[in-house]
Amino acid sequence: MAEAVLIDLSGLKLNSQKNYHQPLLKTLSAIRYHHAAKAKFLCIMCCSNISCEKDGAHDTCELETSNGLSTLLREFETVSNPSMAACLYTIKQKIDEKNLSSVKVFVPVHRKTLMKAFIDQLFTDVYNFEFEDLQVTLRGDLLKQSTEINMITAQELEAIQNEIETYLRSLPALKGELAIITSPLISDIFIHGFTTRTGGISYIPTLSSFNLFSSSKRRDPKAVVRENLRRLGSAAGFNAEKFYQIKTDHANDIWIMGRKEPESYDGITTNQRGVTIAALGADCIPIVFADPVKKACGVAHSGWKGTLLGVAMATVNAMIAEYGCSLEDIIVVLGPSVGPCCFTLPRESAKAFYNLDPECVRLFDSPHPYVDIRKATRILLERGGILPQNFQDLNQDLNLCTSCHPDKFFSHVRDGLNFGTQIGFISIRE
Repeated sequence: MAEAVLIDLSGLKLNSQKNYHQPLLKTLSAIRYHHAAKAKFLCIMCCSNISCEKDGAHDTCELETSNGLSTLLREFETVSNPSMAACLYTIKQKIDEKNLSSVKVFVPVHRKTLMKAFIDQLFTDVYNFEFEDLQVTLRGDLLKQSTEINMITAQELEAIQNEIETYLRSLPALKGELAIITSPLISDIFIHGFTTRTGGISYIPTLSSFNLFSSSKRRDPKAVVRENLRRLGSAAGFNAEKFYQIKTDHANDIWIMGRKEPESYDGITTNQRGVTIAALGADCIPIVFADPVKKACGVAHSGWKGTLLGVAMATVNAMIAEYGCSLEDIIVVLGPSVGPCCFTLPRESAKAFYNLDPECVRLFDSPHPYVDIRKATRILLERGGILPQNFQDLNQDLNLCTSCHPDKFFSHVRDGLNFGTQIGFISIRE
């Protein structure tokens, strides 16, 4: 049984029909009867822009109500907006506030494909949608509707995406202004930084507000993440259309841009100007590498597994092999990550860090010792030949524990499965 029920009245052109009150009352009463016991959210949607009506006609859905209809409508929450994107995004917020995921949608047959196209853009696989044709009988006949449209053309899909993008761009930043942490060690020939959680539009508590990753397990759709990324590109000065991020596998594979892209990789290197590369982080370390002499750069995602597998030095070695970089020229900056105050591992897993250096582990004899993945990463990089003066991991906000600072950073350790993601990024200026 659905947890939320959405009724789309936009396409019925009710205000052009006489005596529609009783038929509509009967239809809504039947829906309420079947779903009110289980559903925690009953909603009527009305919108009036061109995307709502393919023939260009408008229906503002300002219903003239009889006493019976007016009383029944109080049982439903009505969302009305000129934009279908705005309507559905508002409804999504209300569904998310109640932490619901199963949604039954009653929609006029000719609008079903359009509705599905918008939902595909604004929701993720966390939600389960079921669609049913909305039928209103008027004087023994079904209210006249257009025939079902089974396909959305490429042009129509582009219009839907544009409407969504336009709406999302209009939304205010949440949790404060966008903030980017940078390092003075990295030359101005590069654009680089590490994001925090402020200044975006993501509203889910654990994703709010500058989440930069969407997946089938999270409620933030790709459209929202793209808008957050667009705002980052605008603030930092890079082209968000030329943006590439790692495909995490918690291993040590590196994608050298220009070569065939692997299925998964935890590091990227490039010497292409104007291309921005990024490593994800939400406790794991986003690492940025820069060689101002050879004008090459890299990023790596280093969790505890990737740290032990040497993903940081694998990125360095790829820069040396591919671009002729010298160890003494490579700058390495570690972004914010979970600290040894909050990160524990089973003793058997922590043993590898203890063997690397006992100072990487605290309370080693306990069942779950505390592990310092940042110290371990620095030790491995310095042993690999990175000069201590070319390494930054302690200054400014870079060394703040992501788990200890919920006002600044996302954290998987702290927030659980529906956690947000920050990034470390770098590009070579064009």
